[in-house]
Amino acid sequence: MRPGVLIVGNFLSSHGGSRGVCEELAPRLADRHFPIVTTSNKRNRALRLADMLSVIWNARHDYQVAQVDVYSGPAFFWAETAVRLLRLLGKPIVVTLHGGGLPEFASKHARRVRSLLSDVALVTVPSQYLLEQMSGYRSDLLLIPNAVDTSSYRFRVRRPLRPNLIWLRAFHAIYAPEIVPKVIASVKKNFSSVHVTMVGPDKGDGSLERTLAAADAGGIREHITVCGPVPKANVPAMLDEGDIFLNTARFDNTPVSVVEAMAAGTCIVSTRVGGIPYLLSHEQDALLVPVDDFEAIATAVQRLLTDRELSSRLQSNAAQKAANFDWNNVLPRWETLLTSVAQRGSVTKRKRAVQEGERLV
Repeated sequence: MRPGVLIVGNFLSSHGGSRGVCEELAPRLADRHFPIVTTSNKRNRALRLADMLSVIWNARHDYQVAQVDVYSGPAFFWAETAVRLLRLLGKPIVVTLHGGGLPEFASKHARRVRSLLSDVALVTVPSQYLLEQMSGYRSDLLLIPNAVDTSSYRFRVRRPLRPNLIWLRAFHAIYAPEIVPKVIASVKKNFSSVHVTMVGPDKGDGSLERTLAAADAGGIREHITVCGPVPKANVPAMLDEGDIFLNTARFDNTPVSVVEAMAAGTCIVSTRVGGIPYLLSHEQDALLVPVDDFEAIATAVQRLLTDRELSSRLQSNAAQKAANFDWNNVLPRWETLLTSVAQRGSVTKRKRAVQEGERLV
């Protein structure tokens, strides 16, 4: 009998947000006959927290183990509050750490982070970067990578590379979309047909407006297509149209979009931040550049367009590495982990009940 699993995370793709790992994990576990409870899909922050707490309490008889996603910033408070209630209910908890900004947040809020990570059954991380950066707050972190369905992505060798670029993140300052028009303007000097498709939701911090203004100022507006958010099912086709994938993030961990680009066979140019150097190797499966350096990004793009041997090597090596992130390899680890934690939690509860009974006698 599979244990019931509560998954606490951001289920917001129906509102135009990025599709989180939790939204991929939940249906796959359900397909493997795990009873699944999820929270929350509420867009409003206050309503989301209220929904999380309500589901944790009202569905307490429907799950035997809880998995809670933890991010930095305001979202950390949601995780803290959810974990407190789960502890009061005596539920075994698996915490999963996310985000390239979490180590910096932890350094400023060490006591809160240690408190959250204590007295939970297990803490998982999706990258070697977070494993190293967060081990000071708990020593027994378990690495389970973010997964993708690699079979959904058609690998093809791009030879020769076309100046067709794709950018797939959210329009937010941490992903630096506003430097992409500067990259295009620089590349256009030597490759007049260069074009970039920018895909992702608008997070409302002005990044989208700054990106479009930079495109207009550089006179390259016709070289940029902004698509906004797209359904997850459409991502493979969009990646198939691109030859070079740009990741301009200022903070990062192990982004699923980059793994998807690896699986699709695009050549990757990425900033060397956070967990990226743990995921990608410079000149082996990607070209890595300094953060906020549009000239370095443009140079890397042009290098790929002119060096056929380099571009072929990056494509082949990246696709091979992406296979390690396939759900067929990752999902069994989640199944084993959640089942084990649920069983240990049940044993612990029985022991406590016996001890309490003996004390009363």
